[in-house]
Amino acid sequence: MIVLVGFMGSGKTTVGRELARRLQLPFADLDDLIETAEGRTIADIFAVDGEAAFRDIEHRELRRAIPGGVLALGGGAYVQERNRELLRGQATVVWLDVSLERALRRVAGADHRPLARDPEKFAALYAARRSAYAEADVTIPIGSDDAAAVARAIMEGL
Repeated sequence: MIVLVGFMGSGKTTVGRELARRLQLPFADLDDLIETAEGRTIADIFAVDGEAAFRDIEHRELRRAIPGGVLALGGGAYVQERNRELLRGQATVVWLDVSLERALRRVAGADHRPLARDPEKFAALYAARRSAYAEADVTIPIGSDDAAAVARAIMEGL
């Protein structure tokens, strides 16, 4: 199982689809699994139940997704110690290391990202999450918007 982690806008879903296609593996996005299981959007879960409840749902759905092919996690999923522990030994975790500027550009105006609405909080969250992402098995710097090139780099790094 290959799990893609990284900050909002790092390209986890786009690259994950391309990587799965190249490896002929199934692809899933954890946020999509959560929305399907809950019958509502991530933004709605945050607004109604709060982040702590969302993180519990996220952990439950991550447990259900293992084992799998290629899985893209939400930006905060790998920051949770219990999720990193769950993945140890069960997956190769790949960090898509995107710059703050590129991440901001990619998520600008995205109403479905509740944690991306305030640029100062976005930057602080970006900085706070980097140490958790650094625990990934493989780090892939994101220097372009070419998902195929990133997928090739992952395949070379595995």
